[in-house]
Amino acid sequence: MVAEHDDDGLEQTAPVWAVFGDLMSGLLGAFVLILVGVLVVQMDLMANLESEIARRQQEEQRRMALEKALAIPLQSGRVTLNEGRIGISGSVLFALNSDELRPDGRQLLRSLVPPLRVYLGERDEMLMVSGFTDDRPIQGGNRRFADNLELSAQRALTVSRALLDEGMPSGRVFAAAFGAEQPVASNADEQGRVLNRRVEMAPVPKSPGPVAATAAASPVTPP
Repeated sequence: MVAEHDDDGLEQTAPVWAVFGDLMSGLLGAFVLILVGVLVVQMDLMANLESEIARRQQEEQRRMALEKALAIPLQSGRVTLNEGRIGISGSVLFALNSDELRPDGRQLLRSLVPPLRVYLGERDEMLMVSGFTDDRPIQGGNRRFADNLELSAQRALTVSRALLDEGMPSGRVFAAAFGAEQPVASNADEQGRVLNRRVEMAPVPKSPGPVAATAAASPVTPP
């Protein structure tokens, strides 16, 4: 009778241990999957972090190289450098609502050509020359331009051709126009509008992506 009791006890206990073993195996498998998932996520994060660090280091190196190349023009105070974009106030280059280059503006552009030629040549890059205006409609007797976009386009072309005249290779320059888009200051007062009337030059890869929809862009060839 005892043996039968023992046998019955084993028969009742064995399934419990089997279920417990299956449960533990399932939990262990789930834990392993979770651990693998966490490790994969961490590896992706590390790879993204390393990529971002490398990108920022490359941008910093480009910025420092451009600052070094343009050290003398930057010291004059008439040229600015912000995130790889070389800025020149529109008043330095042009009279209000005009696309005729001032003599001082041409002299400034002349001083930029030698260092930019070296910089672009070493990196096999191009120079995008962009024109910007304030948001005020063109007024007065000047009816050559239909709107600010057309004025900014002509100014960008004028600057680009001046660079070519001073020795910049034609294959290194193209022009873009943004009109009143992308202001750097408020157009509510004259001080802000003066800042928005500007020309920017930015080194870009030789095969740049599409120019923004609000911009008009074109290659520049000598007249």
